[in-house]
Amino acid sequence: MHDFHDALFRVNAEKKRFELELENHTAFAEYIMNNDNIVFVTHTEVPSELEGKGVGSRLISLALTWIKEKGYTLAPLCPFTAAYVKRHPEWKEILASGYHV
Repeated sequence: MHDFHDALFRVNAEKKRFELELENHTAFAEYIMNNDNIVFVTHTEVPSELEGKGVGSRLISLALTWIKEKGYTLAPLCPFTAAYVKRHPEWKEILASGYHV
């Protein structure tokens, strides 16, 4: 596991993705937001150089924190994101109506 003190998280609205930059590589989770403030996380990608370090989980944790702080809800279309929420049931409270993991 990585301590992530040198990681940079950002919400890239232009590219519609959450990004976690670390060691000159960027992991990202693509999203779509609808008019009801539901954030559909559609795809997560971690560069091979960062795999196995918990980067994907850290990225999704930060993204879900952002979603919660904004008062939005989550539609976890990405299998990685759905699996993360299943492993961390405290995030189920931000699931959009009709979505289960």
